[in-house]
Amino acid sequence: MAICYKKLWKCLDERKLKKKDLSELSGVSLGTLSKMRKCGIVKTSVLEKICLALNCDVGDILEIVPDCDEKKEK
Repeated sequence: MAICYKKLWKCLDERKLKKKDLSELSGVSLGTLSKMRKCGIVKTSVLEKICLALNCDVGDILEIVPDCDEKKEK
């Protein structure tokens, strides 16, 4: 099982935001966002900051899947 953040990247695309924009809005570092791009584990405080910045729920930015396709795309 893996946490997959495809929903977050789709949300950013829909809002025409880049990772840099999200970093500035949320206070989450670009390094942490890059870690998330690779399906890395992050603290719940990071998820909270992102959800507050995007005015969304955690289920809107991530999902738990058997295997995250993002890891395969490297």
